[in-house]
Amino acid sequence: MVKEQPAVATIPIIDVALLWSDDVQDRMIVAQELRAVATDVGFFFIKNHGIPQAMIESQLGWCRQFFALPPVEKERIHLRQSSCMRGYEGLGAQTLDEESPPDLKESFMISRELGEDHPYVVQGIPNYGPNQWPQMEGFEAQMNAYYAALSKLEMRLMRCMALSLDLPETYFDLMYAEPMSILRLLHYPPSSAATHDDQLGAGAHTDWGMLTFLLQDDIGGLQVRAADGSWIPATPIPGTFVVNIGDMVTRMTNGVYRSTMHRVKVNTSGRDRYSVVFFGEPDHHAHIEILSSCIGEQQLYEPCSAGEHLVEMQNKTYAHKNAEAA
Repeated sequence: MVKEQPAVATIPIIDVALLWSDDVQDRMIVAQELRAVATDVGFFFIKNHGIPQAMIESQLGWCRQFFALPPVEKERIHLRQSSCMRGYEGLGAQTLDEESPPDLKESFMISRELGEDHPYVVQGIPNYGPNQWPQMEGFEAQMNAYYAALSKLEMRLMRCMALSLDLPETYFDLMYAEPMSILRLLHYPPSSAATHDDQLGAGAHTDWGMLTFLLQDDIGGLQVRAADGSWIPATPIPGTFVVNIGDMVTRMTNGVYRSTMHRVKVNTSGRDRYSVVFFGEPDHHAHIEILSSCIGEQQLYEPCSAGEHLVEMQNKTYAHKNAEAA
């Protein structure tokens, strides 16, 4: 008798087309699906999300072009010259898993462009200020257009999340008065660039904000940790985004919605891997506290501001660089 093999865990797919319906009952269908995956694996693919495929392909194309720039051009806009974590960072700049070697990736980050006279900039509030741009005609326009499209998509999903928690649909809107959301381009070189035997593309970690939207190329590499400790591959599916719950949502739901550990394995494809991540982050002053509907016998998290949490995590993952500079 042949022993039946256990089924391999997979990441669910949610069709979000009904989020654009005028009927709240249609939107509730998606909200119920969202709740099911948010309380389980915390990761899901979304399809029929409304972002044009041409924009998606163009975004990945610009990502490849940026990382192909000469090192001197990328270093010119290094984030060490930024007061608000904007710009380029090279290989090994970040360590997401403090038990592992520095991550084998390079990246480029932007956020909303705020002028020097904006009150948050004047007050020196972290993560607000000007972007740094490479000398690439058309690059800035593409990044800003993609950022705006993903910002709108995030708000659709946040309203869906409010419904899933039996809250008014616009409950989270006020938390996004001046969002800190980050758009990050990522390049994972082939494993031949590794400097440590146990190096990962990105070490095991949870994401810090509300919702994360990942656009992958066809190589893949993202792995999500299952409840049993095994790693589930998030195999790329054309036309979709991978979405995951962030720490701020977990804090507000008292652990009901899961911010799940994930990592990017070292790239053994022999080709360069590229991805684009949109980290949905609310206003710096947004109050992150347990929702009344989620208070149980034990309060797992203390209240904090979104900005306090974000700065704490930034300092933690760049600790080894700060130590080197000391």
